[in-house]
Formats: sequence, C-alpha cells, structure tokens
Amino acid sequence: MRSTDLAALYFRDLTRVVQELQAFPDTAACWATAPGVTNAAGTLALHLEGNLREYIGRQLGRIPFTRDRPREFSDRGIAQPELISRIERVRSMTDSVLPQLSDEALDAAFPEPLFDAMLSTWMTLIHLNGHLNYHLGQIDYLRRLSTGNGAIALASL
Repeated sequence: MRSTDLAALYFRDLTRVVQELQAFPDTAACWATAPGVTNAAGTLALHLEGNLREYIGRQLGRIPFTRDRPREFSDRGIAQPELISRIERVRSMTDSVLPQLSDEALDAAFPEPLFDAMLSTWMTLIHLNGHLNYHLGQIDYLRRLSTGNGAIALASL
C-alpha cells in the first residue's frame, strides 16, 4: 500500500531531523544563525512540528491541534532535548496516521486547499515531504556552519 511507503519516508526523514539536532553541541548552537539567515535550526524544527501536526495530525489523523504559525518563528531558546522530543513525537504521530490511509483516501482531495488549489491527499503528502526535506537540508547546513563539522551518518530506509 502506498501509505506505508510514505510512512517509511516520513519516519526516515524525521529521524534525520532528530540526528541533525542531536549533532549540535548544545542548545545555544541550535539557535544560532549565520549572516543573511534569519531562521535557526530550532526555528525550523518548530516550524516542521507545527506544519506536520497541522496537515498530517489534525487534517488527516483528526488529532486535536491548534496551530500558532507565527509562534513557530518567534519562539527562541527552547532546550535542545525538548526540540528533539517534539520531533520524535511528530515522527510517532506520522507513523501512526499515515499507514492507516487507504489508497482511496490518498486519491481523494485533501481536506483543504494548499496554495489556492485542491490537491489529492497523495500530492499533498508528497509536497509536505519535500517541504520537510528542504528544511532538513537547511538544518544540516546551519549545523555545519555553527560547528565546523561535516556530514553525519543519517538514517536510511
């Protein structure tokens, strides 16, 4: 079933976010930025949490959640272990919601429009995974810039 494949990708990629956050030396480094960069790794982690809780948890899994998107970008200084825990909880949530989606549910329209267009749930989940990976790459580069360290070994399928 396609939903189990999607669940595996989300599990892998959220595990990679956790691994990146763990590779920062401390909380301060998670909140450091570079010249010309406004979002810290911590900010990106909070944004990924809000995004996935909204679109996968609330919209598809019917898990109660009230998103505060501006706060995703304004909160600062949340401890590194708490950021990691939040992403681990989102990973657990996606791993419980996604495999339950039937092929018919994936082909159906997503509950609300994205970018002023009605997309299938399948296309929305592909879009959300691309969004996740975009920010994963940003977190990786912020970690490299703040620590001077190179690539780390990341989870695979």
